Parts: sequence; structure tokens; C-alpha cells
Amino acid sequence: MTRSPLPDPTYDAAFYDGVLPKRLFAWAIDAALIFVAMLILSVLTAGIAFLLWIPVHFGLAFLYRWRTIRAESATLGMRLMNIELRGPSGARLTSQEAAVHTGCYMVAATIFVIQLISIGMMMGRPFNRSLSDELVGTVMINCPA
Repeated sequence: MTRSPLPDPTYDAAFYDGVLPKRLFAWAIDAALIFVAMLILSVLTAGIAFLLWIPVHFGLAFLYRWRTIRAESATLGMRLMNIELRGPSGARLTSQEAAVHTGCYMVAATIFVIQLISIGMMMGRPFNRSLSDELVGTVMINCPA
């Protein structure tokens, strides 16, 4: 059996302690930031972004998540909660991995049943992986000191 380059939840439990609630708070922070950005964008576009809320919100949310994960392997909310994503190699995510992870997350967030499955996966698995984490091979960990 080959050893994964990712921290093992049995031997490196500190990497995973408290990650689930931190993920929830990070998500809430990111959702609030995107909502505020949408309100500002709606004002700046004289209401056009408000009329096209769903596609503009989807595009803005995708760009925000992809760019922040690509740059630091974490969104602003994740950074505030001191957590980050690591790729299958144990390193920070590449631009392509960040784009695929964000795309999978956006699909899961859009379809309620898939989101429930993803939440159940995070709660019931050793690496606390969501569906998008499982598809890309990523894992959410506490930032190494």
C-alpha cells in the first residue's frame, strides 16, 4: 500500500481538528462577501446586475472562488478560519485544480440533493472530504504552522 502525500487523519489529526465548523464559517463569510459584491455591482450597473442576478452571481462566485483558491489555496473566508485546500500531491492547488474544484462546488451548491450528499460525505469520512474534494482529490486542512 502506498502512503498518501496528504496528512493522515489517524496520525496527523491536528490537521483535521475542527475543520468542519471552520468550513461552515468560511462558507458564510464567503457568501456574505459575494452578496455584498453583488449589491455593489448592482448599484454600479444601474440595476442591470440585479435584474440578471442568477447568472451574474454565478459568474462572480466562480471567479471569486477560483481566483482566491488559485492564489492561496483558500478563499478569504478560509484564510480567516485558518484552513486551506491541498491537492492530491499534498501541495497547494494549481490553477486547473482550483477551476475544477470550483466548478464541482458550484454544481453541488446549485443542486440541493447533491449538496446534501456532499455535506453527508464531509461529516462521515476520515478526511472530511466533500463531493468536490473527492472528485478532485483535495482535502481541507488546518493551515500548517
